[in-house]
Order: sequence, then structure tokens, then C-alpha cells
Amino acid sequence: MNNYILSIAAVFIGALIVLIFKPSNQKNLKLLLAFSGAFLLAITIFDLLPKVFEDNHFAKQTGVWIMIGILLQKVLEYFSKGAEHGHIHLNKETKQIPKLLFISLGIHALLEGFPIHHTEGILAGIIVHKIPIAMILTTFLLNTKIKKPIVVVTLIIFALMTPLGTLISEHFDAVQGYYKEINALVIGIFLHVSTTILFESNEGHKFNITKLLVILAATFTAYLI
Repeated sequence: MNNYILSIAAVFIGALIVLIFKPSNQKNLKLLLAFSGAFLLAITIFDLLPKVFEDNHFAKQTGVWIMIGILLQKVLEYFSKGAEHGHIHLNKETKQIPKLLFISLGIHALLEGFPIHHTEGILAGIIVHKIPIAMILTTFLLNTKIKKPIVVVTLIIFALMTPLGTLISEHFDAVQGYYKEINALVIGIFLHVSTTILFESNEGHKFNITKLLVILAATFTAYLI
């Protein structure tokens, strides 16, 4: 039950931070994104990867599923415009939720819920990833002309997608039979998202000691979990 509550809470924590503190410092947000990207990448490498290759006699096929996950995330980002790693470009005059953006984010959130039940540590990675994304999504939605009740409903549905993925992975036998394949797919998604966050948030490709320390801290924290 904690898995469901915490994954939902991460979205509302991000939204509440925006509503209460109204953060405007883009540098701090980029550092938070860098931390989340490094943390998610480290958790994927430390926890998820060993799981899918453990006692695996079809390692190459697993690698194919990882590549499919990377490519799938690339397709999702074509429609979401990179919202999964902090890039949301909405017309501020819009009065409707962009359907393709919402569907893409929903698929991404649903899939990332699948490994939570089976792999220790990944829940923390998803929470750390979701908070800054929820902050960015909330900020952009509030800056449009979309009615506030619609914004609230959108955030609630978004928050429910990850626990829905966890629920499906726990209780549907058909899905459990493809545990390694689905997890490999999710690994590909996480690898793409986390590395994109790390590389794209590097302004001008300049060496940034603060960002480096944040990445090291995230990696070390992930290792301890």
C-alpha cells in the first residue's frame, strides 16, 4: 500500500511546492532535475539492470527490449515535447489540455509503475523523478487559460497512472509472465529519460562544479538505498 501512496504523493508534493512557494529560480530547478536524473540513472543501474540479467539465458533478447524502451521513449517525447525531462512548451493562451502531451505522460507514468512491486529502491527513484516533473507540469498548466478544476483533475489522473501500473503488475498473471521483458522496456525508458536530463541540463556544455556535486550526491544516495 505504501508504494501506491508514495507514488501518488510525489505528484502532489511537486504541485504543492509550486502553489505554496511559487519557485522562480530556474537554476535551482535545473539542479533538482539533475539530481533526479542522476538518482534515477543510478537506481536503474544498481537495482533494475542486475535484476533482469540475473539467471537470464536470453540476455540478448533482454537487451533488445531495453533498446525498444529507449526507442519507445523517443516516440513518446515526440508527442510530449520532452515533458518527461523538464521541457514543456504550451501555448499560454490554450484553454484545453493538450491530448497528446497528456497521453504520452500517462503512458510513461503507467510503465514506470511496473517494476515498483518487484525491485527495491526503484520507488525512491520514481519519487525523486516525479517531484520536479510535477512542479514543471503544474507551473505550465497554471500559466495557461485552462480552468483550475481541469488542472486539478489532470494532476490527479497523472498521479494515479504510476500506481495503476504497479497494480497491473501485481495482480494480472498475463503481465507477470513477461516480467523481465517489461522491466527491460522500463529500463530503456529510464536510461533515455535520465541521461537526457543530465546532458540537456548542462548549459553551454560548460563544466559546472555545483551540478557535478549534485550528481555525485544523487549517485551516492542511490547506492546506499
